[in-house]
Amino acid sequence: VSETVRAAGGLVLREGTNGGEILVVHRPAYGDWSYPKGKLEPGEREEEAAVREVEEETGLRCRLNRELATTRYQDARGRPKTVRYWLMTPVAGVLAAANEIDDARFVPVAEARGLLTYERDRELLDLLAT
Repeated sequence: VSETVRAAGGLVLREGTNGGEILVVHRPAYGDWSYPKGKLEPGEREEEAAVREVEEETGLRCRLNRELATTRYQDARGRPKTVRYWLMTPVAGVLAAANEIDDARFVPVAEARGLLTYERDRELLDLLAT
């Protein structure tokens, strides 16, 4: 039995010129579009990991608003993985892809559904209205 991989991330929202925009990132190693997220470091809490990972991958320092949900799935190595997500607001920094990310962009929430690779990520969009 594999130990569960624990990760955290954020749905980063901002007001755009035509309504809400959400931050999505592209990972070339997987060829996917998702939200910024990553594994916890030893002794790190999920909230800390979420803020750290978003900043490391996008250059944006964010404020946690509320927890949205936890997703559960098998990672690329077949291990069970959980990712806790928070709704976040950018408060500082300049958007720039970094680390395992080659593109990071804000897109209108209505367009994000068509860009996101995974159904579990599209389902998180539905939680923004609640």
